[in-house]
Amino acid sequence: MSLLLRGLLAGLIAGLLAGGFAFAFGEPHVDAAIAIEDAAAAASSPDAAATSASASASASASAEEPLVSRNGQKAGLVLATTLYGIAMGGLLATAYTLLRRRFRIAADSRVALVLAGSALVGAVLVPWVKYPPNPPAVGDPATINQRTWSYLAVLVLGLVAVWAAVIAARTQTVEWRRAVAATLAFVVVVSVAYLLLPGIQEVPESFPATLLWEFRITSLGVQAVLWTVLGLAFAALVTPRVTAPEPAAAAAV
Repeated sequence: MSLLLRGLLAGLIAGLLAGGFAFAFGEPHVDAAIAIEDAAAAASSPDAAATSASASASASASAEEPLVSRNGQKAGLVLATTLYGIAMGGLLATAYTLLRRRFRIAADSRVALVLAGSALVGAVLVPWVKYPPNPPAVGDPATINQRTWSYLAVLVLGLVAVWAAVIAARTQTVEWRRAVAATLAFVVVVSVAYLLLPGIQEVPESFPATLLWEFRITSLGVQAVLWTVLGLAFAALVTPRVTAPEPAAAAAV
């Protein structure tokens, strides 16, 4: 089995488990946020609109109905997470193929775990701290372009921070100095990125803080499950199997 197929298989497993985690723990928070959004929209509508003609009221209600039902969205969540996991598995296998010889680690499984852990820290944790995700009821549609480009920028800089940590560690020979150099390089790059990128705060004061925090923690948990399972599954698949010698060969020896 080629490395790419192993990565895709590991991504499939990780995507399914992450999708199940998101469905079980994330969707209740999304439903609660949508209920808050609907209640706020109903409260902000004037009383005169409620007494308007029934035809126009039914037309506007039908126009506001989502194209995909909530059940369809939940099923699509698991599908999207699975496809995302497969794509990340392919990227992890590609990165492993390109970077394996550059690692000073003998065990292939450790290399796979290091790559998956680096992606979790650089591409997930660093952007999450700067721009944590918000539930559906939070966010201004007018700033979506700014939020998108800012998130992509911090994602790239998070990976740059991981790369800088690796380079800094290689400049030292003593183990504890390697750890200190890597940590300092990572913190410096991340700190500069956080200072340069704009802060975005669009959470209304009326939104429940507990629901917001639980949604963000769950979103981080989905990514943690995906990359942890992906790393473990790919590490298990790339580990060479040790086969017992044939009886004839054993007798000859």
